[in-house]
Amino acid sequence: MQWWRDAVVYQVYVRSFADSDGDGVGDLAGVRSRLGYLELLGVDALWLTPFYRSPMADHGYDVADPRDVDPVFGDLAAFDALVEDAHRHGLKIIVDLVPNHTSTEHEWFRAALDSAPGSPERARYHFRPGKGENGDEPPNNWRSIFGGPAWERVGEEEWYLHLFAPEQADLNWTNPEVWADLEKTLRFWADRGVDGFRIDVAHGMAKPDGLPDDPQARIELLANTDGDPRFDQDGVHDVHRMVRAVLDHYPGRMAVGEIWVRDDERFARYVRPDELHQGFNFRLLQTPFEAAAIRDAVEHSIAAVDAVGSRPTWTLSNHDISRPVTRYGGGEVGLARARAMALVVLALPGSAYIYNGEELGMPDVEVPDDALQDPVWERSGHTERGRDSCRIPVPWEGSAPAYGFSTGEPWLPMPPDWDALTAAEQLEDTGSTLSMFRHALELRHTHPGFAATDDRRTRVEWYGAPPGCLAFRRSGTTLACALNTSDAPVPLPPGDVLVTSGPLTEDGQLPPDTAAWLA
Repeated sequence: MQWWRDAVVYQVYVRSFADSDGDGVGDLAGVRSRLGYLELLGVDALWLTPFYRSPMADHGYDVADPRDVDPVFGDLAAFDALVEDAHRHGLKIIVDLVPNHTSTEHEWFRAALDSAPGSPERARYHFRPGKGENGDEPPNNWRSIFGGPAWERVGEEEWYLHLFAPEQADLNWTNPEVWADLEKTLRFWADRGVDGFRIDVAHGMAKPDGLPDDPQARIELLANTDGDPRFDQDGVHDVHRMVRAVLDHYPGRMAVGEIWVRDDERFARYVRPDELHQGFNFRLLQTPFEAAAIRDAVEHSIAAVDAVGSRPTWTLSNHDISRPVTRYGGGEVGLARARAMALVVLALPGSAYIYNGEELGMPDVEVPDDALQDPVWERSGHTERGRDSCRIPVPWEGSAPAYGFSTGEPWLPMPPDWDALTAAEQLEDTGSTLSMFRHALELRHTHPGFAATDDRRTRVEWYGAPPGCLAFRRSGTTLACALNTSDAPVPLPPGDVLVTSGPLTEDGQLPPDTAAWLA
């Protein structure tokens, strides 16, 4: 059963979800304690960000041991208990994999540092002699996604490649040991009952022969762009075919890739029948709140996967991106638009991913300089604040920090005025963002307009709409969605209103910054 084709998946940024032991950092037992909430919300699966052994230079995406749990998050017994309880609640579990790089504390990298240039230990990574008379210049002009050169010098002879932080050394995917280790990791977690894998930097891993200079000499931070020699090399597809071949031995398991590739044809290659089951297409996430642009993003996203017989995967936020409330303007306007876009996404065919706190309408938070922890802050010379603002812990209950997240001090500061944002407060309010999400997710499970049984239902049919608005119907069904991004109310399409992101006008029109489902 391909449960993922229409699933709503809830991303748990483990550090920020729920803390069970009072150290201020979320953990696996904390996630387990909130499974009842997630079942009540109505999601189908959880995606857990990395909880593996790590020195936490990039909060877990610098993995020192991909087959063990870091003590800050618990242990393997806590993980097994979480999987068992999640399945009891009817929830699937997806875990993060980080195949592009390892921590420099990984046993392989420590062995590489203890070995000579040209050794088998160094061949697992990208070690190269430097340029210049004394080898004191990096081997090429590549930049780190987090800022600064993508190379770190080791002694006087060689440099190693790190497309992210210096503590994250890129693996050499021409080395068969690297392939074998990822297969071992896949089987380790699949054997423990994991239902799926999210592949970090799924457009990375493969590097061009000879590691040539980047002709554009890109310096953008936190940006992966088309035509970039650091990413989207053809060889990466062999890695994904291996991943798919392993998972084909585990019925009901899936893999979804983080794919920062905008070109439709190149994106489609990642979700061909022998590669990943799903891929994050970030077009919609990068689109402004404007009807024509939103329609264009939807059409591109559907067309890309439809060409290879796959289904679209939608998301508006994650732990690397400014939250929708802030991105769409902040305050009441930003919240109204975020709610409207949530209904658009949940009405579209395919699967949807929700980032923890999105269902509460959480905004970004301005974090004081002395509390910033993202490596981007230091790597950019304090010119880029990084991603901490969208990683603030989830407020659960109460009137003051830490709002039930922890009995200790949260790892990132929580605002003093979030009492109305807590899950407990919103559960009691039928007009809250949380109540809207619950209603929409219940309809996804019960309304016949969401019963996906044929290929037509991977597509949408567009209605004529006033300027600044859009309306579509899921093909083969009677379920329609309308969105108003203009500055004036507009008439709704014909049909019975099922749910709205905000109140309609007194005469039943759709106000600005509002969406509605109709049948």
